Amino acid sequence: MTENAHQTSLQLQEKAPSNSATHTDNEKRFPPPNGQLGEQSDQSARSSPDGGSQAQTLDKLPPPKPERGEPPSVVVNRPRQKPSILHSLRHPAADLKHAVKSRKKKLKEKAKAKPPGGFDRTPLPSAPPGYTLKFTFYRATNLPAGDLVAASSDPFIYATLRSALPKRHEEDPDVARRTHTIRKTTDPEWNDEWIVASVPATGFTLECRIYDEDYPNKDDSLGSVTIGVDQITPDWEGIPPPGREFKVMKRTGHKGVYLVRATNSCFDPKVEMTPTLWVSIELLGQSSPPYGQMYTVGPCYHFQHFSPTIGRLAGTKVNEDEEHSHSPGRRGSSPDHNNRKTQRYDFQSNEIQFAGPVPPTMYHRFVEFRPLVGHMFWSRGIRGRILNRALHDQHRRIYNFSRSTQYGTFAACSEEASRLFLRLVHYDEGGRIFTYVLTLDGMFRFTETGREFSIDLLSKHTMHSDVATYVASAGEFFVRRLEGPAEGWRPEEDPAYYQLVIDNDSGTYRPDKSILGALRDFMARNLAGLGVVAMHCGDEELVRLKERQARIKKEEGRGVRMVLNRSPSGSSTSLSSAESDLNRVEAAVAAAGAAVSGSGSGSAAASGSKTKREQVLDLVENPKRAKGLLKMGKRADKETGGPSGS
Repeated sequence: MTENAHQTSLQLQEKAPSNSATHTDNEKRFPPPNGQLGEQSDQSARSSPDGGSQAQTLDKLPPPKPERGEPPSVVVNRPRQKPSILHSLRHPAADLKHAVKSRKKKLKEKAKAKPPGGFDRTPLPSAPPGYTLKFTFYRATNLPAGDLVAASSDPFIYATLRSALPKRHEEDPDVARRTHTIRKTTDPEWNDEWIVASVPATGFTLECRIYDEDYPNKDDSLGSVTIGVDQITPDWEGIPPPGREFKVMKRTGHKGVYLVRATNSCFDPKVEMTPTLWVSIELLGQSSPPYGQMYTVGPCYHFQHFSPTIGRLAGTKVNEDEEHSHSPGRRGSSPDHNNRKTQRYDFQSNEIQFAGPVPPTMYHRFVEFRPLVGHMFWSRGIRGRILNRALHDQHRRIYNFSRSTQYGTFAACSEEASRLFLRLVHYDEGGRIFTYVLTLDGMFRFTETGREFSIDLLSKHTMHSDVATYVASAGEFFVRRLEGPAEGWRPEEDPAYYQLVIDNDSGTYRPDKSILGALRDFMARNLAGLGVVAMHCGDEELVRLKERQARIKKEEGRGVRMVLNRSPSGSSTSLSSAESDLNRVEAAVAAAGAAVSGSGSGSAAASGSKTKREQVLDLVENPKRAKGLLKMGKRADKETGGPSGS
């Protein structure tokens, strides 16, 4: 009896599954959450004498297969959990790659939502009160001849002022000034003044680089003078008038220019090799805030640039009649078609140096809505360098300093400044809209806006700023006439009857709406007597006003023309060469179109119907065709006795 009971208990033990077998079978059907299996394997590894090898062996073993006749394991879909520490240690490269990808994705999403750039809230660095200094550039003597044929130069000074004041960003430009050009001389006298405020007591460095203006070629360097001052005190004597003579460093000048002078000195021992520059520096007193940034106080000046080639491409005409230089036309009057004979193509760009300081809150960086934009501004990569160089060249071509450039000074913050501004924008004629950029030092650059203008292919505001990383503001503006007296009223004598409407419509810098009040106050302070209204680019009223300007421009059309604010004698020589070349190109285009249209070609008839501007633009896009047409034009000149013959 006892033996039978013992055998029965043994059979029951063999048939009944053990606890460990039941636990393993449950794990097959319902695997534990991620991390628990690793903890159990770690505990078993620590309990065994060779724990590390056992853990590695368990990891390498394939998952257990179900026995024959046993139902397959049930797989439960669980959410993906964060990898454990052991998993990160075993797969560091994969985790790092995943982290980098997720970081890039977050940055792209953030850049799409709000690209870097635009309004910058970085405040001016704190600094103690500074001083206001007056620099005077008197004259230079014994300069080398940049033009070997005329044995003379067209010298000007480009002065840059630097100090130990910290900048908000390293890309902020230094304070600089360009003097006007003295023509055909090697002993120029500028007598040019420059007043700068907030110069720190720790001193400054003034670098004066002398150039020979050589448009359209690159300006030749004639040398430089560097003046350093270590400390400024309230009783600092400075360099009083009539200034001190400084030797010009020849090694910074053009080597070819001084090579010719060295050759002449071999035959004439009286030839002096080293030029000189006379400069004075006066202390005017302590500056008013802000103290963390140097800025130009005065004198205020303006440059007016002209380009006949761009005027031909843009289809912009000007009058050469001096009688119309200062008299704005009445809207609605019939155009004088007989006066078209006194016109010629020209394009005008303007620079006005306003009195500082520019409000520190007006501080905007270019918007990097694409990586290529950043490469373009910082000249990185092949495409970035090409675009950066193209924009610099375009700025130099639009704001070209040549013999036709007009220069003048005016009283700061006065009605004289307002009258000058109205003359430069041609009052309210033609429904014109202008594109502008205001730099951090108060330089106001602007040209007329137009879709037909070639700079629309790139960024207008980038070109106007000369690819500057930071500017004070950018956008568009126009001038409209208010109601005034009906009789005996000369509008150019009273700026109060005009209103300047300025906005922040710039996709390159995207000035913030909050700075419009500071922009309005700055323009109203510098343009005394002129009404100023600053509006946001998204304002419906501004859109309506711009549409009205477009209608006025369309209604007046060719009847309203730009006025050439310079003497005909001063412009005829500078415009003749470019004008004659373009005339010959157009004559060749017309001759080619007539010849082909006579043969019955439909495409030639379509090309012959193009305007002159469209034909010239086609030639710009295809230079090889332009060369062939120029040869045809020269051949036609020989047959008719030259371009001047008729």
